[in-house]
Amino acid sequence: MATEVQLSDFITRQRVLLAKERDAEIERSSLLLSNCDPKLLEQKGLSLGGLGVAGMNIGLGGKTLIELERPTAYHTSPIFPPHGLRYVSIEPGDLARIEANVSSSGPTKKAPKKPSSVDTKGNQVEGVVYKVSETRIVIAVNPSDSSPDDLDLPERCRVLKLANSVTYDRMEKTIDQLEKTVTGSAGGDKSTQITPLIQVLMGMKPISPPNSIQNLTFFDENLNLSQKTAVKFCLESPEVACIHGPPGTGKTHTLIEIIRQLTTVTPVNPKSLRLLVCGASNLSVDNILERLLALPVPEKGEKLKVTRIGHPARVMAHEGILDSTLEVKATRTEQAALAKDVKSELEITLGILSGKGKGVKGKGPRGAERRKLWEEVKALRKEYRQREGGVVKSVLGESQIVLATCHSSGGRQLRNHDFDVVIIDEATQALEAVCWIPIFKAKKLILAGDPMQLPPTILSLDDSKKKPVAKTLVKAAAQLAVKPTAPMRKPVLTSPRTLETTLFDRLEKMYGPAIKRMLQVQYRMHAQICEFPSKILYGSKLTSHDSVASHLLVDLPNAEQEEDSKELLETPVVFFDTAGCEYFERIDGDGDEGSRCNENEATVVKSWINKLVGVGILPSQIAVITPYQSQVTLLTSLLRPKYGPSLEIGTVDGMQGREKEAVIISLVRSNDTREVGFLKEKRRMNVAMTRAKRHLCVVGDSSTVCHGGNYLKKWLAWLEANADVKYAGPE
Repeated sequence: MATEVQLSDFITRQRVLLAKERDAEIERSSLLLSNCDPKLLEQKGLSLGGLGVAGMNIGLGGKTLIELERPTAYHTSPIFPPHGLRYVSIEPGDLARIEANVSSSGPTKKAPKKPSSVDTKGNQVEGVVYKVSETRIVIAVNPSDSSPDDLDLPERCRVLKLANSVTYDRMEKTIDQLEKTVTGSAGGDKSTQITPLIQVLMGMKPISPPNSIQNLTFFDENLNLSQKTAVKFCLESPEVACIHGPPGTGKTHTLIEIIRQLTTVTPVNPKSLRLLVCGASNLSVDNILERLLALPVPEKGEKLKVTRIGHPARVMAHEGILDSTLEVKATRTEQAALAKDVKSELEITLGILSGKGKGVKGKGPRGAERRKLWEEVKALRKEYRQREGGVVKSVLGESQIVLATCHSSGGRQLRNHDFDVVIIDEATQALEAVCWIPIFKAKKLILAGDPMQLPPTILSLDDSKKKPVAKTLVKAAAQLAVKPTAPMRKPVLTSPRTLETTLFDRLEKMYGPAIKRMLQVQYRMHAQICEFPSKILYGSKLTSHDSVASHLLVDLPNAEQEEDSKELLETPVVFFDTAGCEYFERIDGDGDEGSRCNENEATVVKSWINKLVGVGILPSQIAVITPYQSQVTLLTSLLRPKYGPSLEIGTVDGMQGREKEAVIISLVRSNDTREVGFLKEKRRMNVAMTRAKRHLCVVGDSSTVCHGGNYLKKWLAWLEANADVKYAGPE
């Protein structure tokens, strides 16, 4: 059992690692913002310039929503510039600052000197990115940070992405709460009372014996054996259970079955339980929500009552999902009508202040008139928050399932809310500290993820001190061969070396492979594409379902069925070997953080896409993946003009969780020193090669890549033996 010293060391280590990560993010943000040319900042996705205020509204919590767009007077197109898979790298939830626009030659309009408030400087204002579309960005500004001076924005402005301290504040506060809980220093505080779940997670007691369930009836009888085993394992586990879901194995499908089992009264579940469903990203949460909304209404009973908390910007296009957000549901209750009038009056007043309101001409009021209007805003806002608070409480009180990212589950809306079970999807991509935010709200925990895919992105990681991933993954793959009935280990709490050690990783190390069940049938890849990752990373346990094992591009309805196109369409794996061609990489820009591109490889990629499209494959069915952002930028400039945005081009990290019929990987690295950089990370390469459903094409220099360690050496040997190998010299 964990000793007081081990508990203290663990908490101290978490604090140290979080502090280092916060410092690293602030340092990176500060360096980029101070040293970068405005144009380069835009290229890096850290800035949007030449914007004008399109309007102001009131959002949930009485926040002021500032809408910004590219005015036609200064831009030929209202559409924001592309950055990888998204229009910009500024996303909902990011901290951002609105300030006077800056061009390469300096500010377009000097900001007048004004007294600074607590969180602003001159006519700058900081807030949270609320919504991003291809033509508009909306920033939410807290009422407490708003004053007449703060929102007196310049005619032309820009948005800068800032280091977000809010996330770290919340994680550090949660670690403080964990310390009080495990040391018992909080007295009778309900929020810090220790539970069996917390004791198990911290190694203070062993996992309890399973609650045996007999004759379990599944809602979805199409689940395969490994999925049914995982569902039963999660239902039987009293405190914690983990689901290991390799690519394409139906992890979300399995979680939906678990949610249905827990929320439906059945012989094995006498009481409908209340669930908090979280994810490491908005995308993972929305994916589960979409599946829940698609479930049929049971013959006896009613549809599940679900509410989505957080920024709804990423799901605005899906009406059903949007209707489930707290913001929309809060406007459709009986109490909402009481708050609606106050909100309308608030928006009219803010419109007058900004000079953008209906019927308002010219600039907003100044002097005494402006101060008087702001006093009205403050009074209206206070009344609105009070009325809205009752609406939010009512909506969440009747919700059976609440969905949120791990971070947003710690917001004020869920304060004092308790749940029976918390489910965390993509748990292997989330920092352990952020997972503790929802854990404190529940009695039981279910984690789902794949430790063989990308871990959380850590800025403060020192590669020279990083534990080699090779041994870790080989050991993990070997553990997959352990029978599910293997006994649980006696828990030993150890402090993490880096923040890359997730809660999922730590629990598996602490309790052994018996704490998890692996999904073993994949429904995405052709058997040949699946073969290498299954053998090397998943202990040869990952098999291909009959429905996908032999599917090829030629089977797509839009594929041409001509004789001369069959060879192209019937080949699952192709390898363009550029060894000996002198297709050398180059560093893009001066000191651009080592980002690299390879123009010759990009030409090979373009040629192959031309051939695929020429035989009927749609650009929307193809994705191009590369480890380097500079190569993404280069490929975008080559391919976007011809194929448009439907052809996805992005980094490996951006494609995690996605899939395409055909995937082309550009490895980039080709040099005399045989350096491979990012390619050494097995998990990154595993993600890249497992995105493809019917066709995988790899473009790279075998003479360079083979020097990247045993994993890459084995992969190249496998490609040589199993792929259609083509040499990329002049045809």
